[in-house]
Amino acid sequence: MASLDDLKKRIVSVKSTQKITKAMKMVAAAKLRRAQESAEKGRPYSEKMNNIILNLSNGISDTENSPKLLSGTGNDKVHLCVVMTSDRGLCGGFNSNIIKKAKSYFSKILDEGKEIKIITVGSKGNDQLKRVFGEKIIENISFKESKNANYFDADKVGKIVIEKFESGEFDVCTIFYNQFKNVITQIPQAQQIIPLNNEKDENSSEESYEFEPDEDEILSNLLPKNISTQIFKAMLENSASEQGSRMSAMDNATRNAGEMVDKLTIEYNRSRQAAITKELIEIISGAESL
Repeated sequence: MASLDDLKKRIVSVKSTQKITKAMKMVAAAKLRRAQESAEKGRPYSEKMNNIILNLSNGISDTENSPKLLSGTGNDKVHLCVVMTSDRGLCGGFNSNIIKKAKSYFSKILDEGKEIKIITVGSKGNDQLKRVFGEKIIENISFKESKNANYFDADKVGKIVIEKFESGEFDVCTIFYNQFKNVITQIPQAQQIIPLNNEKDENSSEESYEFEPDEDEILSNLLPKNISTQIFKAMLENSASEQGSRMSAMDNATRNAGEMVDKLTIEYNRSRQAAITKELIEIISGAESL
């Protein structure tokens, strides 16, 4: 049985931890509002750009000579997987859910006899994947110094992906991230960005456009920007999901710490009462012996 001094130290320690988790929850809640707003504003832009490119692609007559970023290499033997996680922990199952989704995809591709290459964006994803897929990781990118998700970081990742594609290092590129739904729910996503997925967004409407100059010239300029835009959207979704998951995790930790303090306080009071009773018995027994 723990001594009174040990119980008192544990109560003080748990209360200190509770203060930290409560403060982290409040910080995450403040960051979540901004991140959620940015993610919601980014969705229509990325979806519209995707749909415009699909509309442009429908007007191309010579599909064999269309941009490779749109049509692909014609093979799907080598898959590049960009796994986007956070650089910081204490955010519940946020990172684990993305890794689980990515590992499921890896297994499917490898079972088909194809090759995978991995780029990790975020140190937490790299830490988890390098244990099993270390030899498949060709690059690890971290934006630990960036306070918020921004287009410049996304463009940096986009340029690396395009450079590797143009040098013939892969055929298909898929990004993995969490789509923010609410504080409790974040949905892991696997989005193919090279070649462009031909499926239109279900919420989009059929619109007709007239383009000047021709479709090929516009696509050659727009497609690289679309890669960075889709990566930026994934970063915004991840940012909101991370703060939502951290807020939920810290809320649970704060409540658990409160319950532990209550249990330790009861145990402390019982032990203290037992010690007082023991002392009284010793005093009474000593007095009777006299």
